Amino acid sequence: MTDQTTGQSTVRPETAAPTVLADTGHLATTAHFTSMTRHSTQAQDGALQPLLERLPPARSGWRQLVIVMGQLGDFDSMEYAQALVPRLAELEAARIDLRAFAIGDQGSAERFCGFTGFPQQCLEVDPHPGLHKDLGLYPGLKAPGGPWPGFLLMCAGIGSPGTLQEVLRGYTGDRSAPQIFADDEEVKAWPLPAFSAAMFARAGGRGFQRPFELATKRLRNMGEVLGHWRTYVPTDDHISQRGGTFLIDEDGFLLYEWRDTHLLGFAADMAMPLAFLDPYVPQH
Repeated sequence: MTDQTTGQSTVRPETAAPTVLADTGHLATTAHFTSMTRHSTQAQDGALQPLLERLPPARSGWRQLVIVMGQLGDFDSMEYAQALVPRLAELEAARIDLRAFAIGDQGSAERFCGFTGFPQQCLEVDPHPGLHKDLGLYPGLKAPGGPWPGFLLMCAGIGSPGTLQEVLRGYTGDRSAPQIFADDEEVKAWPLPAFSAAMFARAGGRGFQRPFELATKRLRNMGEVLGHWRTYVPTDDHISQRGGTFLIDEDGFLLYEWRDTHLLGFAADMAMPLAFLDPYVPQH
């Protein structure tokens, strides 16, 4: 089962992938795997039944990767989509169908997909977090005064463990994460003037995430969202809602699960957010 306090992933023993150690934020192979009996996810106390009811029947021999996002204007939704888009062909080759659910409306979906390149046919939106509630996903910190006080406290790390460390990683760089911008790319991130991405190479090198590189990407995403706030976020009521990730095989077995516990925490390893797919996607 899943540890609700850490987002601990659960795997089916027969195809056990590395256990996720959420307290370190990195994948690690251990001798112990969370025990699960060989039964369908429908039997897991009905925990995933609301999700399974929203999915089309799995194609023969295909797995389903299901991403439950918060608001489409959320940092996590943006970054998750931007991580997935370059891997779409690999998912198809590995016979993995992609499906995403998010809080928003048709206008949100169109703007989000236009900016990130996420395939709109794979995205279903709902103005309310009904699916999130049914799945028991973290609604975020609740505080008096409406949705904003709780959200701002989460931005400060309160009720959102790991957020400040992840913000800091965006500024300090991360040699375990890939380079974000190509040298010949022109970077536009309001309110900064446009500049050549080669500046990151001169400041920090190549082949890894350089200092300020991720922070610049997040600034660009923030500028996009703030410039179209009411398109991305039709109502502020659910801005703190967190999401989750579920990989399910054609027989309904849960292969992988991650439940977000904080802002900027959509993956166990934010440096390599799609590392959980490695056991299921052929490596080239």
